[in-house]
Amino acid sequence: MKENENPLVSIIISVYNGETHLAETIESVVNQTYLNFEIIIVDDGSTDGSREVVQRFIPPVRYHYQSNKGIAAAWNQGIELTKGDFIAFNGADDLWVENKIHKQRETFLKDSTLDIVFGHVKQFHSPELSEEEKKKIWCPDELMPGVSAGTMLIKRESFFRVGLFNTKWRRGIFNDWHLRATELGLRTHMMPDLLMRRRLHRANHGIVNKDKSVDYVRMLKASLDRRRLQSFD
Repeated sequence: MKENENPLVSIIISVYNGETHLAETIESVVNQTYLNFEIIIVDDGSTDGSREVVQRFIPPVRYHYQSNKGIAAAWNQGIELTKGDFIAFNGADDLWVENKIHKQRETFLKDSTLDIVFGHVKQFHSPELSEEEKKKIWCPDELMPGVSAGTMLIKRESFFRVGLFNTKWRRGIFNDWHLRATELGLRTHMMPDLLMRRRLHRANHGIVNKDKSVDYVRMLKASLDRRRLQSFD
């Protein structure tokens, strides 16, 4: 049976007090050259003007509000609302290139055995940062491989082979999920193309939650423990 060349892609955007950059992020998703998509924005308890920003994009955007539970819970809620055969994610501040989904779909059409397609990222200092602030936030000039939720396009059935995001982590949420995907042997491809521009600013998740770095050690240990158990099966 021939694969559908234009399947529905479900795009989940999580936001928590992200009104400053949210409109620009939504525009970069709405303006994709691939046209068969749905956009679900999960507001994780924002107290700023995020809701008002989203209202300007309804439709095609669908909006869901929940009490503050963290990014993992927001992504999981978004998953429950999706209808697409493919799933993609973005935060409230990063920007997609306009042909991100189109390029990734072309890659899937060339190799239908793939589960996940990633692409490269270019980081940039957000314009509102002062020169002094920019000096404190490292911003590499070169493109970097983006093994992240924001660059990923994944088949729906492949996502559910791995399962939902673990809500106990505050940092490295996607890292934990990707470790589980790797353990299961999901087939991935890293495109050389630029797919996303990652904004560096004062409220980046990694900066706000830098005290949670120990989570990375714990999730690596959990991965090793799972692998040991598998080796005994």
